Amino acid sequence: MKNELNYTLNTGDGKRSITITTHKHATPGSGFYAKGVFALQEDGTDLGNIVFDDNMKQWEYTGMGNLTHEEAAMIAGYIQNKSQPAQ
Repeated sequence: MKNELNYTLNTGDGKRSITITTHKHATPGSGFYAKGVFALQEDGTDLGNIVFDDNMKQWEYTGMGNLTHEEAAMIAGYIQNKSQPAQ
């Protein structure tokens, strides 16, 4: 996946433009970077993160009510699709 993607989320209240950014932060003392962490923003407002397991199968939304579970699931599915290797 690219370092940043834009996603249009269609809701009952209209369209929301969500920016998805790959989080790259070092694991302390290891020299390794965590992967599977994606930061979400809307118009500069932090919406939390979607965090995947190592296999990009299971995910968790860490936001504080900015998105419903269904909305977060749509974004997680989009990230999973974009993260699949080209065939």
